[in-house]
Parts: sequence; C-alpha cells; structure tokens
Amino acid sequence: MIFESIEILDAGAEGMAVGKINEKIVFVPFVVPGDVVDVQITRKKKKFLEGKAVNIRSFSPKRTEAHCSYFGLCGGCRWQNMKYEEQLFYKQKQVFESLTRIGKIENPVILPILPSASTRYYRNKLDFTFSNHRWLTDEDRNTENRAGNTNALGFHVPQFFDKVVDIHECFHMKDPANAIRNAARKYAMDHDLTFYDVRTWNGFLRNLILRNTEAGGLMAILVVKSREDHLIPMLEHLAGQFPEITSFYYVINPKQNDTIYDLEFNLFKGDPYITEKMPPFKPGGRELEFRIGPASFFQTNSLQAIQLYRIAAEFAGFSGGELVYDLYTGTGTIANYVAPYVRKVVGIESVAAAIRDAEINSSINGISNTLFFAGETEKILTPEFIAAQGTPDIIITDPPRNGMHEKVVRTILEVQPEKIVYVSCNPATQARDINLMCNHYNLEKSQPVDMFPHTQHVENISLLTRKG
Repeated sequence: MIFESIEILDAGAEGMAVGKINEKIVFVPFVVPGDVVDVQITRKKKKFLEGKAVNIRSFSPKRTEAHCSYFGLCGGCRWQNMKYEEQLFYKQKQVFESLTRIGKIENPVILPILPSASTRYYRNKLDFTFSNHRWLTDEDRNTENRAGNTNALGFHVPQFFDKVVDIHECFHMKDPANAIRNAARKYAMDHDLTFYDVRTWNGFLRNLILRNTEAGGLMAILVVKSREDHLIPMLEHLAGQFPEITSFYYVINPKQNDTIYDLEFNLFKGDPYITEKMPPFKPGGRELEFRIGPASFFQTNSLQAIQLYRIAAEFAGFSGGELVYDLYTGTGTIANYVAPYVRKVVGIESVAAAIRDAEINSSINGISNTLFFAGETEKILTPEFIAAQGTPDIIITDPPRNGMHEKVVRTILEVQPEKIVYVSCNPATQARDINLMCNHYNLEKSQPVDMFPHTQHVENISLLTRKG
C-alpha cells in the first residue's frame, strides 16, 4: 500500500524520519524533515507504521547531497543527506526531549551541542566483515555476470544478518584504511581464499579490524576461522605492502559468533599496542599517553573524546582533595585524566582486561592515586566496599547504552556524593536514571557532544548536585 504526499515532520529514534498517515506515526528511513514523499508501508504495528520512500515529490531545504555511494545500503550514516547544522539541531532536540519527557525535568539547562571538529575520517576503529553473501546493488542486478562474484568485504546490511555491502571507499577512517581493506580483498580473490558463510559457519576469512590514533599508530587485526597455510602469506603480503601498520595481529575464531574478546590475540608483527596522546585538563599539566591494545576500549572519535573528558572534568569542579569514584571506567581513561587533580580515584569495570589496561595506563603516566576493581558495578559497589575505600565526594559514571543498573542507582542514593557527573551515549536511559535520583539531586546542566556525525547518536554529559 502506498500513501502519497506524506510530509516528513521530524527526525526520530534509530535514525528514522517521522511522518503521519491518518494521524498515525510512520517511520521512514533515509529521508529528511521537510521532504514530501510517497510512502510504501512495509510494516504495521498497533501504535505506528514503518515504510520506505518510493518517490520524493519535493525536497527539504535541510537536505544535502550524500557524499558516500553506499548511503542507504550499509546503514551506518542514516543522516548523511541532512545538512550538518540540522543534524546538530535534532541531536540537541533529542537530549531536550529525553530530559523533559523521560526525566520529567522542567526547563533543563542544556548548553549548545559541541560539534565534531571533523565530519569525515573521524573514527579510530572500523570492523569489516568478509562474507560470501554480497548484497547486490541495482547496478549488480543489471549486470549479466552478477552471480560470478558473491564475495564481499564491508559492512552488514541492516536487518539482513547474512548480507554484506562490498565497500570500496569509506569516509569514516583516514587513509590508508581504504587501501588496506581493498588490498585484503584483492589478495583473497587472487588466491581463491574462501570468505565466511554465516549460514553454514564455513569459510576461512571472517573479519578485518582497523584501529588508528591521532599520534600516528595503526593496528590491523585479521580474524580467520582456522589456522591454515594461507594465513601467514596473506599477513606477510599486507605487512609488506603497508609499512604504516605499526601493530599487526591475527585471531583464530572457530566459534559460531563474531565475539573475539574471549580469544587469543596473536601478534604477527610490530608493537603490541598503539598509543594515543591526550592534552592535560589544565595548562601546565602533563600530557597523557594511553596504550590501546587489540581488545582495549577507547572512544571512537579521538578528537571529540578530548573535549568529552575536558567537559566532564570542568563539570566536576575539582578542588584537589576529592575522593572520586569512576563507575564503568572501561580502560580508565577518565580516571587517569582526572587523577592528577584529585586525592584519589577508584575505578570499577566489569571487563578484567580493561582493568589491566587501566592499571598500565596509570603506570606509564606516573599516576599513583588510582585504584581499579574488576567486576560488575552493581556487585562491586556495596556498603562494605564503600566502607573499605571511603565515601566518594564525586561520582563520575559512563555506563553502556542501557544505562546504570538499578542497584547502582540505589547505592548512589544511599551514599549521596556531593556531585554526580553522568556521561552517557544514550540520552533516554540517562534521563531515566536522572529521574530516579531527582528527589535527592538537582540537574544543574547538560552538555551534548556530537561524537558521530551523520548518525543519530549523541553523547550527553550531565551535572547533578545534591539537594540541601
């Protein structure tokens, strides 16, 4: 069923645009608020519809030309056809609506969103998938020999677990990322190496992961199903062709899933890590170095990460004598960043390998006032733990997308630190948690930060202060 001349009114969740059909919300991907489109309904739900634009009758002034030829296929940049200033507007709006509708905060103080300094080549990590189920484009379908090559190295097609878009140029990561990926594909094709089949769990090549740093490091990780004779020649070929790779690993993954963090990372060539540098929070301080291993977490936009941590530290307003708890500390980036300006930082993180990274990063930076604990935050953060480590003056929390565990919120309310600095990659769950604390804390201000241009994602930092 097709509905004609539907005006797109808003930009909604998951990068979808929003219109109305007979007073019922319809979600449509890859269009822009202000477009007038004909919509074919693809899914009917009780409270909403889903559809796709089959014809654009008039174009919104908020539109721009998408710069990537794969726009609309790989799903990674759903807002790429929206002007950047308009993207920022809708991200700011997302934070406001989350805090007011979910958080029930009246007139929240939300500072203007901090734009990304770069809107292309801003990512420091990409994960490409080898697949023998290539997604066929319209051009492929019109080609007589379309069935001749079914292999792909690129990104998954949304909602198709087994389909991969064959990517030749991606604007997410600086060169030589594109050249490395294309060379890996060419070598595999020239030598008849098998690409993975997720339906049958067969095939030699599985993933190619690239990581880089502003300091100049470049890491490559080749993931294969089994150790075969083809492995070392392929690694040697890529290492020889790209001396820019300073750290080269391979991983053997025989499992029926893509998780590799429970597997051994084998160093083939170069350093065991790459290094990112970060300026100090205050002038005259020491520049920090962070070692990033193959399993380490680091904010995906390095330049914006510097701004994110700076704002979090400014919100905390350290005087120098505070005991700080850093919940969901990851590899201790925030903990080590603020440690020189406080008495002590206690970090908690569920991933043991991340805690080891955090301790290493403290050591190489000469930081001795951090203490890290591995375990789920809701299990570690108990009255006994707090009695042993001390009652925090400030809590910094940076949970995953699903927000803080309810037990963690309850413990925070029992401890009642003077300030809470809440860093979130999901304003909706952040607003939910803030609402749970609103009887004891005031939301002083929030600062949205754009970490991922051309996507709907927005980071938000909120400062809460204790009432009374």
